[in-house]
Amino acid sequence: MLNCDDLMKTQLFCGLNPNEIAALLDGLDARRADYAKGELIIEEGSRIHEFGIMLSGHGRSIKWDASDRLITITLLQTGSEIGVLLAASPERDSPVLVQAQDDVSVLLISYDRLLALGGEACPGHERLLRNYIGIVAERGLVLHERMDCLLKPTVQAKIMNYLLRVSRENQANAFQVPMNRNAMAQYLNIERSALS
Repeated sequence: MLNCDDLMKTQLFCGLNPNEIAALLDGLDARRADYAKGELIIEEGSRIHEFGIMLSGHGRSIKWDASDRLITITLLQTGSEIGVLLAASPERDSPVLVQAQDDVSVLLISYDRLLALGGEACPGHERLLRNYIGIVAERGLVLHERMDCLLKPTVQAKIMNYLLRVSRENQANAFQVPMNRNAMAQYLNIERSALS
């Protein structure tokens, strides 16, 4: 059973009340899927027609570069959206894979049902669409920030760019880095020894 009160805290369902969320979930034919640690939520090269929200657990989107080195694209936690850009481009193959880092539950929603839903019979649909578009726009900006970081010419510049961004997100000069050294090296696409 999905908890509408918890879903109200997610960006997709922000501004909607529990009754509206319940009606939307029913109209969207939303379903819960569970994944074990290490299992793939999205496979690289697959076509995606559903997007999701992590209801519990942690995951990551990753890919391997030409030299078979793992690159962490994003870290996912409870409330994170999965596949929003991919679902909106179903004719394109996924360039990344999304993997569960521990046991996770995901709310899966059909992109086509999201677009088809509407009218007076479905209160809250306009708000849901606005939230979805906001998520897509934010994801584009996050990817732009990531690209800006990766394009820095030196290891020091990449690290400083990343730390300044995390500082801004936390609105504090003192903060805890949300990943370990190995994950940070993968995220910045640098050798762990260089990061150290």
